[in-house]
Amino acid sequence: MTVLNLKEMTDLAAAEETTGQPKYEQLRDYVVSQIESGALKSGAALPSENRLAENLQIARSTVRQALSALERDGLVLRVHGKGTFVHDEAKQRLRKSQDLFALIVPETETAFYPSLQRSFERAAAELHNQVVVCNSNDDIDKQASAILQLIDLRVSGVAIIPATNPVTPAFHVRQLQKNNIPVVCCSRPVHGSPTPLLAIPFEDVGLRAGEKIREAGHRHVAFFGSAHSIASDMYVRGFRKAMGGGARVEIFVGSGQPTNYAALEKECSQAINAMFSKAETPTAIFCGFDSLAETIYMLLVQRGIRVPQDVSLVGFGGTYRGGGLANHLSSVTIDEIGMGHQAIELLSKMRNGQMPIDSSEVRQLPLSFNDGSTLASTSAKA
Repeated sequence: MTVLNLKEMTDLAAAEETTGQPKYEQLRDYVVSQIESGALKSGAALPSENRLAENLQIARSTVRQALSALERDGLVLRVHGKGTFVHDEAKQRLRKSQDLFALIVPETETAFYPSLQRSFERAAAELHNQVVVCNSNDDIDKQASAILQLIDLRVSGVAIIPATNPVTPAFHVRQLQKNNIPVVCCSRPVHGSPTPLLAIPFEDVGLRAGEKIREAGHRHVAFFGSAHSIASDMYVRGFRKAMGGGARVEIFVGSGQPTNYAALEKECSQAINAMFSKAETPTAIFCGFDSLAETIYMLLVQRGIRVPQDVSLVGFGGTYRGGGLANHLSSVTIDEIGMGHQAIELLSKMRNGQMPIDSSEVRQLPLSFNDGSTLASTSAKA
């Protein structure tokens, strides 16, 4: 009879209290991890229900539930009067789920996320892997639910742009890693969970935007951000640094969820009314995301404020500009296509054992600038 690691099995006994995951699911996942690692080989016998229940200090019905789940998945055979055995094709069946990479993003409709998704899918296809995309809507509860489903699917790896409002807790990532699922953080890290990071240099984004605006002669400017976050703080820091001490910088940051577009537009509308009702008004605005810049553009036009003749507008987004207004926006840009390809590269290396699952490698993504037509020199004003 195969003897499973008693220490690891005992640790499962108290795990439900800290993770919220039912004990039968944790026992099922533990057996799966032993099959994947080769500790449990084809045909190996599992300990009896009584032995498992005694070691884990759980009811036999809970053990029976875990074994039934394994049997439904085709990973074990239960032979009446003899016991439970690892199926001869268990490892091959598990490999089918390992053909799946996952991408978790805070939205799927605007900014550079659709382009990131396409590049992630293309890079995965080159390795003959499929992709599942999860939209967290920048909500940590939705993100947590997606993570549990991905663990259940036994995906091969997860690239995640962590939710920010509130900040993603470290245990979201740790749960994936505990199940031997590699994780790559994109844009920003999850503090307390070592993972490779494809980082957006947020302060440099603000710095680049400020430099372009200052070079165009603007000295009274504004920043619009969709929500309070580390990113918005860093944008402002870089923006102020580039503008210098002699500039006047007005700041607006939304108070709610960045994906609550109706509420954000209402707040932005009120902020624009306040800014442009004064005798001296900003001559340039920097927005933390292209989708927000598009909203600001429309709000300005509705008030008869011309862009860029009356006020210049600079956004931030991906190198792929697409059609419509995004193509005309003057924007700091990030290589989101490279982000997708590098995420797959890092996940593949961790899956294949070429780098540790808890690697702390950081790669800074390069910035560029799309000139567009919404940034004008103050000397060119009509």
